[in-house]
Amino acid sequence: GYGTGGTYHGAGKYIKANKPGVKIVLAEPEAAALVDSGIATERKDDGSPKATHPAFAPHPIQGWTPDFIPLVLEQGLDQKLHDVYVPIPSMAGVETAQMLARNEGIFTGISGGAT
Repeated sequence: GYGTGGTYHGAGKYIKANKPGVKIVLAEPEAAALVDSGIATERKDDGSPKATHPAFAPHPIQGWTPDFIPLVLEQGLDQKLHDVYVPIPSMAGVETAQMLARNEGIFTGISGGAT
């Protein structure tokens, strides 16, 4: 998930410049597919969002997608830093987190399971 987009933009730019063969995967909740919608976030003069993104819907993957496309993420998207886009079904993160705890003894949250 991209969260605020800072890691995607900053690390993505560095990785692409120094290791162009590395594939970058961008994932977002299927229920809140803001990036995949192709709809830009409307912004105020200061760059902050004017309102909730029209493609946003509540989803259980905490920290992955706010209700707008952060400006730093948008700037990274403009640079086409990712090679692959993956929509994550809402319950996949929950189910994988539970499976990891049950089978591997790895305790992670929903976002860790979705990753």
